Amino acid sequence: MGPLFVAVLLLSVLGVLAIRALARALAVAPDPVTVLPWQSGHLPREHALSRYHPRWYVASVVFLAFDVEMLFMYPWALVVADLGAGAVIEMFAFLGVLLLAVLWAHREGAFRWA
Repeated sequence: MGPLFVAVLLLSVLGVLAIRALARALAVAPDPVTVLPWQSGHLPREHALSRYHPRWYVASVVFLAFDVEMLFMYPWALVVADLGAGAVIEMFAFLGVLLLAVLWAHREGAFRWA
């Protein structure tokens, strides 16, 4: 390690420590009423995660699967003309695997809401 590296490292560490010390010195003690989560400072009556039924988590995973599918399809749509028929076959294989996943999720009841 050269002397320049050590100087930059030392300056960085001292800078971070100075900023932390300045933040601690200038910090204002929070008012307990204004830092409560919601409803104008009233205490929550239940835990934040207790309001959601577990099937919402399954629905969110299904949504994420379709969201990731779109992440793959947008760039593919831009280059499919350059790549040719092989790219189309690969995309249909990808969509086929995704369709199998949707059918499995339907069989497991992921889309039943009642």
